[in-house]
Amino acid sequence: MTQIDKTKPVMVTGAAGFVAGWLVKKLLEQGLTVHATVRDPLNTSKVSHLLSIAENSTGTLKLFKADLMQPGSFNEAMQGCELVFHTASPFVLEVKDPQRDLINPAVMGTANVLDAASQTSSVKRVVLTSSCASIFGDNIECAQAPNGMLNESIWNTTSSLKYMPYSYSKTMAERKAWELAEKQNQWDLVTINPSFVMGPALNPQATVSESITVLKQMADGTMRVGAPRLGIGVVDVRDVADAHIAAGFNPAARGRYITSGHNTDMLAIASTLRPRFGKRYPLPRNAVPKWLLLLVGSFVNKMLSREYVRKNVDVVWMADNSKIKRELGIAFTPLDKTMNDGFQSAIDAGLF
Repeated sequence: MTQIDKTKPVMVTGAAGFVAGWLVKKLLEQGLTVHATVRDPLNTSKVSHLLSIAENSTGTLKLFKADLMQPGSFNEAMQGCELVFHTASPFVLEVKDPQRDLINPAVMGTANVLDAASQTSSVKRVVLTSSCASIFGDNIECAQAPNGMLNESIWNTTSSLKYMPYSYSKTMAERKAWELAEKQNQWDLVTINPSFVMGPALNPQATVSESITVLKQMADGTMRVGAPRLGIGVVDVRDVADAHIAAGFNPAARGRYITSGHNTDMLAIASTLRPRFGKRYPLPRNAVPKWLLLLVGSFVNKMLSREYVRKNVDVVWMADNSKIKRELGIAFTPLDKTMNDGFQSAIDAGLF
């Protein structure tokens, strides 16, 4: 049972990120002092929204420069903090060099942050933003899971540097975190494992996120002929921020938490947008046949290899979110609100 003192500062790494922005906002609105790390505190395009949020809240924001690949760069920001939220990790699916662009920042970055925690005597708990990607590699694995649903006891053993390298990076980073946590007894580790995070971005123009990419594809006609029935879990970004806070301050929080509001698919999430936006944007109405994706998918998107299509399209994705509801009291936002709020925020930002 780890009790965190709310009068002490808390630290958030990667504070300019999609999830981290909402986390910082909610912490500041609760009156906390937030030590927020970013790559460049002087880059106004990345941090101005955080400064604006701080001005309009009762909390205090302090920005610090830090680099995932630089050992020791998190030490200053961590001073005096009992609670560390480590959210910083790349989320891009198409990269030139997976080892350099995904694995190294995720794994070495996690090690650097946790090493800093061990060197900072005030730290009592670390909440790591992991992913459901560290639990599964392909949708077909859901059927093999207990009761046909993913749970927190399962680990992704099928992704690799060559196949689904993003999922591999999240798996390796979380495994590294648990390995380091078990070697010490100063702080405890809790992981938040979100599915596909959707919803409104606080800084859409500067947010690098696959969720924004998907919204653009739905809006610009890329999916005009249809969307694949690609089974996915979806969770609202605001719920993910709430989950981090609950995991940080609930003394009884422990282990991993699947953070996913809805078992759905790509066509279904597009369909939630049609009542409000269907007349203005060429939103997909039909499912792209699996046989067609097997033939031409890889020409449209390198990720849509035959192996990936075979194991994920028209395959149901199911995860058990009962642990986070029961232990942390998280209630999930309706899917249509998540999607419509996200789409509208992208429109307001002029992204399409």
